[in-house]
Amino acid sequence: MAEHTLARHLAEFAADTSYEALPREVDDSVRKRVVDVLGLCVAAHRLPTSAAIVEHVREQGGLPRATVVGGGPTRVPAPLAALANGVLAHSLDYDDTHLPSVLHPSASVVPAALAAAESTGADGRDTVRAIAVGLEVCVRLGMAGYDRESGNSTFFEHGQHATSICGALGGAVAAGLLLGLTTDGLVDVLGITASMAGGIIEANRTGGTVKRLHCGLAAQSAVTAAQLVGRGFTGPPTVLEGRFGFFEAFLHGVYDPTAITDGLGTEWAVPGIFFKPYPANHFTHTAADAAMALREQGLDPARVERLVLGVPAPVIRTIGQPIERKRAPETGYQAQFSGPYMVAAGLLGGGRGLGLGLDDFTDELARDPARRELMAKVEVVADDTATGIFPEQFPAVLTAHDIDGRVWRQEVLSNRGGPDRPLSDAELALKFRDNAAGRLSGTDIDLVMDRGLNLGALDRIQDLLRPLAELKTVAGGHHG
Repeated sequence: MAEHTLARHLAEFAADTSYEALPREVDDSVRKRVVDVLGLCVAAHRLPTSAAIVEHVREQGGLPRATVVGGGPTRVPAPLAALANGVLAHSLDYDDTHLPSVLHPSASVVPAALAAAESTGADGRDTVRAIAVGLEVCVRLGMAGYDRESGNSTFFEHGQHATSICGALGGAVAAGLLLGLTTDGLVDVLGITASMAGGIIEANRTGGTVKRLHCGLAAQSAVTAAQLVGRGFTGPPTVLEGRFGFFEAFLHGVYDPTAITDGLGTEWAVPGIFFKPYPANHFTHTAADAAMALREQGLDPARVERLVLGVPAPVIRTIGQPIERKRAPETGYQAQFSGPYMVAAGLLGGGRGLGLGLDDFTDELARDPARRELMAKVEVVADDTATGIFPEQFPAVLTAHDIDGRVWRQEVLSNRGGPDRPLSDAELALKFRDNAAGRLSGTDIDLVMDRGLNLGALDRIQDLLRPLAELKTVAGGHHG
């Protein structure tokens, strides 16, 4: 009898979970996440890095098996489609987040699954099932590395991007299911993918666009590993808990195995994954909410003398350090990781759609003198209340002192898009339409939304992706 390792626990869960066994809320959640990811892939075409990854993938050649969003009518090998779409999905920092693991599960798992499904001719039901299982595997691996005592991810403490590391393994299980791997094969796919997983998060602090690659590389690794297992490659059955395994290599052997096994198959994390209302690092969202609330209460940005943004202590290094750089981002991308910028954006911008949109994160606005003047007045400090709630939520307490001596204060203790403050179906539809506007026709926007939200009824995944292959060029597109 095969050794009942952690990898086998996950493999048996994956193999034994049928589409029919998925709870209704899991099925519903997966379909919405697919639509959300596809909208992000479309919107990401405003970035020069998106053009670069699409061009890179198209130059590689190979058998035409899967669609790249915006990559043209000629398909590419499935691992390369997963690479490109994973990069697109994560590039705007607009993809979903699981708390408290602080993973962005869908940006790796969904592109890997869609590429594998299209390449094998899988139907929508099998694809929904594979994505659901892949997301659950990703989250549970991330939670195994969550330190409850410190309230933080050990992956992050080590400088590792848990999103792409765990996303590679979750995506590989999803791809493996769609490629028809057995339970033993799924154990092997975890064993192989663990050697392909990676990601360093220093770019969050000091710049660089490499983080945009992470989910694409994870998705590519996922599909490649599943294909290699199909050709006979194998992995160690003790890949996760072994002396030289995944948790030793990444977490120095400090992990919680019960986060993987307890309730597996009966208690699903998938429906609780947060949708993002704003295209920015999730730590910054409540700062924008607090600033927009103060603006609505009558605070005049022109009369602000000083601003104090209180946040959980562990997030300061991401959105408040080094403070000189966070107060003066050079690009829209750097602005997405700046607490001071989100305060300025909330006080000066937004007001459309979900509040703040992609047009609030351009290079021009990052360098706008009025925003720079406000950012220079923002201190980012640890707030005890916020720290006590983190990382179940990413709270913010914003205090503004105006030139008349009045003190304004706004607490935002829970994030929009999660179970406490969910985005409605109408808000998720608005997000997709905003992301696709100008690059898809109104007809194709409706078509993709309808097919995505009814994914389980599709006979072929290619029918969902075909309208996304060729996008319209938007004159003067943003590069923020």
